[in-house]
Amino acid sequence: NDQSQAPLIEHLIELRSRLMKAIVVILVVFLGLYSFANDIYSFVAEPLMALLPEGSQMIATEVASPFLAPFKLTLVVAVFIAIPFVLHQAWAFVAPGLYDNEKMLAIPILVSSVALFYAGAAFAYYVVFPLLFEFFTQTGPENVAVMTD
Repeated sequence: NDQSQAPLIEHLIELRSRLMKAIVVILVVFLGLYSFANDIYSFVAEPLMALLPEGSQMIATEVASPFLAPFKLTLVVAVFIAIPFVLHQAWAFVAPGLYDNEKMLAIPILVSSVALFYAGAAFAYYVVFPLLFEFFTQTGPENVAVMTD
């Protein structure tokens, strides 16, 4: 019974190790980005702010929102930046269990997935968000002030 459990324990230890590496990299990227949290927030909010009426501003609907919104956004951006490393760790965990022909198929899929992920994010930011925000800010009644949180 101990022999059948040993490989499982070894796999779980390796999985834990790879998850910890991924978390550490995300944390390091987050700490590097945190001093720019407000700049990152401004960059992400810019498509919406450009479409709001003159003099409009965002409002905080909770006491902790001015701190938590940039904090959470910076954490998401850290994960966004660390995705290649996180996927590499997942690949390094899974790859030893694959046949060579499966590995040859998986590598182009992983590389193209990362490239398409970043391309999709750029498309959403530069094309979809402006169209969506323009639609939402222009379709409301004239006497309703748009105040986002």
